[in-house]
Amino acid sequence: MFNPSRDQARQFLFDTWAKYKQNAQLTDLERIAFAVLKRHPEYQPIVDAPERYLDKDYLPEFGETNPFLHMNMHLAIEEQLTIDQPPGVRDLFRSLCEHTGDEHSAQHEMMDCLAEMIWQAQRSGTSPNGALYIACIRRKAGLGDNGT
Repeated sequence: MFNPSRDQARQFLFDTWAKYKQNAQLTDLERIAFAVLKRHPEYQPIVDAPERYLDKDYLPEFGETNPFLHMNMHLAIEEQLTIDQPPGVRDLFRSLCEHTGDEHSAQHEMMDCLAEMIWQAQRSGTSPNGALYIACIRRKAGLGDNGT
């Protein structure tokens, strides 16, 4: 399994943006990353300045949103949807899109669930719980915990 460091994950976004600006051929994964960047114009100046932002820390206690975490969560959700993992997430995403009115808002709702699942795993020292994640998405889609 590929497990990039913080700097590698950031560098991927910097490189993708640079390749786009140079009209270079993007890989499949870079095209997905570019689509995320395109939907977030507020982060484009950040990926345009790797020398300034590669090592920057974003501290939530100061009200800072980590743009790299945000964009990489979008990438993680895109991958989940592509492979329907955890099983059923693709159909739940469609329901969530109907509930929120658009795909981007639906992904942001899923991000809340993904962050909650990761936080719970870290807090309890266990593996991420896919059932917890799915139940959260169901609630956000107005389906309840059992899909009803």
